[in-house]
Amino acid sequence: MASAAAPSTLTLPPPHPQDIIRPSITPHSLSFRKPTNENPLFFSSTKTFSLYPLLLHRTRASDNGRLSKSFAGAALAAEAEVAEDAVEQPRDDGGAVAVAVPTKPKKGKAALPLKRDRTRSKRFLEIQKLRENKQEYDLKTAISLLKQTANLKFVETVEAHFRLNIDPKYNDQQLRATVNLPKGTGQTVKVAVLTQGEKFDEAKNAGADLVGGEDLIEQIKGGFMDFDKLIATPDMMPKVASLGKILGPRGLMPNPKAGTVTTNIPQAIEEFKKGKVEYRADKTGIVHLPFGKADFSEEDLIINFLAAVKSVETNKPSGAKGVYWKSAHICSSMGPSIRLNIRDMLDYKLS
Repeated sequence: MASAAAPSTLTLPPPHPQDIIRPSITPHSLSFRKPTNENPLFFSSTKTFSLYPLLLHRTRASDNGRLSKSFAGAALAAEAEVAEDAVEQPRDDGGAVAVAVPTKPKKGKAALPLKRDRTRSKRFLEIQKLRENKQEYDLKTAISLLKQTANLKFVETVEAHFRLNIDPKYNDQQLRATVNLPKGTGQTVKVAVLTQGEKFDEAKNAGADLVGGEDLIEQIKGGFMDFDKLIATPDMMPKVASLGKILGPRGLMPNPKAGTVTTNIPQAIEEFKKGKVEYRADKTGIVHLPFGKADFSEEDLIINFLAAVKSVETNKPSGAKGVYWKSAHICSSMGPSIRLNIRDMLDYKLS
């Protein structure tokens, strides 16, 4: 038992007499026992520890070496804070007091449950049995399995995930481009245009859902985000630069590589309305790309998928070395991933 062992006492040695002040009472000591699962942390019968032995003082030359200013107030405040933060729990044996020191809440990825602790729904576990784990499928079989796993009440988006042998932290290994999906995305794309002058009426006539200039920029600064794509003319970019912190994290910042900074407004609107998709490699070198809806026919999904593969292959970064394609998976937005055979995927020919 932890309570049967005699507690060891840690007494801090006194510093130099000129640097401390000794209180009139006996210096406090910190007593503790070895923590266990049942007894996390114990202090002696005194429920807090004191900082009195460490009260520091400063000397000033004008005071002839006398102690002039102490930090007693700061020490007392720190002692009171420790006493408030500690959650005390009385013990049954009446000996020591258990003190649970509060921990900071985890944030970000650290707050996510571990993989072994995650639970899947009954539906997911059932459809997961439709495919063999870690088995590589040919493209046609994989598309067929994907349509079987997409059995929710709403129409799921179909996604492709490519792991490439690139490191985007190097400039010559970054990948960002667009692809025109021949069969469309199955989504209604709301396009906003930032322009001025005669281009204003041209954008409206081309079918833009929202057209504006400085007034639209102010609306976006105020939180207006009711659009899927934002296209801007080059003369508006100095003013659009102030929206970087708002649009950047959402992937909506106009960029020439994405085709969203252009002088040909009608063509850009038409392409995005028909199914032009922007993609980029994340910091781990993986490309995530939607290529249709689960209610598309198998043939249409294959056509869109091959267009995406061709685009990723064509835009291969100049700094990529060795084997470019490491793995490829497809899935519905709420279904398990299906691994593809890379060689069959790259050699696949439409009949």
